[in-house]
Amino acid sequence: MTTPTSTTPGPPQSLADLPTRLPQRRELLTEVPGPASRELAQRRAAAVPSSAVSVMPVYVADADGGVIRDVDGNSFVDLGSGIAVTSVGASDPAVVTAVAEQVAHFTHTCFMVTPYQGYIEVAEELARLTPGEHAKRTVLFNSGAEAVENAVKIARLATGRQAVVAFDHAYHGRTNLTMALTAKSMPYKTNFGPFAPEVYRMPMSYPYRDAHPKISGKTAAKRAINQMEKQIGASSIAAILIEPIQGEGGFIVPAEGFLPTLADWAQKHGVVFIADEVQSGFCRTGDWFASQNEGVVPDLVTMAKGIAGGMPLSAVTGRAELLDAVHPGGLGGTYGGNPVACAAALAAIKTMKDHDLAGRARAIEALVLPRLRTLADELGTDQGPIGDIRGRGAMLALELVKPGTTEPDPETTRAVAAECLAQGVLILTCGTYGNVIRLLPPLVISQELLEDALGVLENALRRHSITGGEG
Repeated sequence: MTTPTSTTPGPPQSLADLPTRLPQRRELLTEVPGPASRELAQRRAAAVPSSAVSVMPVYVADADGGVIRDVDGNSFVDLGSGIAVTSVGASDPAVVTAVAEQVAHFTHTCFMVTPYQGYIEVAEELARLTPGEHAKRTVLFNSGAEAVENAVKIARLATGRQAVVAFDHAYHGRTNLTMALTAKSMPYKTNFGPFAPEVYRMPMSYPYRDAHPKISGKTAAKRAINQMEKQIGASSIAAILIEPIQGEGGFIVPAEGFLPTLADWAQKHGVVFIADEVQSGFCRTGDWFASQNEGVVPDLVTMAKGIAGGMPLSAVTGRAELLDAVHPGGLGGTYGGNPVACAAALAAIKTMKDHDLAGRARAIEALVLPRLRTLADELGTDQGPIGDIRGRGAMLALELVKPGTTEPDPETTRAVAAECLAQGVLILTCGTYGNVIRLLPPLVISQELLEDALGVLENALRRHSITGGEG
């Protein structure tokens, strides 16, 4: 059996070299949702609990490149990528081929029982890609939450300490420990306690909401450090866990200097610095990892989402001495590093390299941000609804507020998202206050398709700046 192997990439290939099966255009054949989606919704109501919510009322039949086609034949522009998962597209030819070849040989043996080459190759690749030149080790799991839980386990065992620091607006998962680490209560935590102990929350650098008075990244970090030292004590802290760009919390990009100051303090006090790159990793922000923007070298990096082209896989990569401190058998899981997911990851990473998808993320930023800022100027700060435009690469966001204020406006946010859906564009919302539109297009989306989707979003924002979200 052969698996995709790591090679030194040649000159980046054009995105035009990536074939697509589906026409890359927005096309609505029925109302949204259409009759077939409505029929599936009825079947779902009888089989799936209402607690398992889907944001969109349309049911997918096919997806390719930057397009999702539903069971009624409607084609939507995908600006969500399955929450930053399908960065290489939902059916990247290289991933499809690698998965098919691996499935034909074996789907599972359990790496803890009979190991295989693909797991080792993924670990080798992640050692090369993650920040830092130190010796590294990698262990593979299934989900982002599982990676975060294991990173905390590693930090606690290696340091002999218990306390873990997380931040306001953080999202780290839905398991018991990661719910404790997650900041937002509803819907993630409400009535699911008690939660894991020894988790402490510190203030995040949030430039838009720290603007009055303006707080620098270094000052914001010192504010958090002061609280850590007073409330916990440096000698009790096992780890600082932070998203370099927060995801579910609202795509919050901390002010320059915040992350390096925290990382420097952690290193000085023997605290493990964990970068949760589950949503921001794998070229999404214009670098392989968002930590690289300010030269931060985490002790541990947690990864998932974009790692494997849509297959379930996650990882913890970090300093060899930290992972090697764990006793034999202390890390693992039946499905962790599944061979099919490993094959998909190697193929997805090769596509990212071959087509310079980090560069493509920067090109997406260069297209999207000026258009959104021009629109904000057109609408005027007093009229709203755009309070802030932020992000990096293809991880971009608009924070919507009520006219003339910084008061969050979740109603307009939902209305804009609904109007975009009705016009054939899938966008996701997020944020502690439910007032952030996040843009996470596949990195392989064509320029024409992205510009078309932006036009739909811009028109929706124009209309709701006039109607105040009532339209």
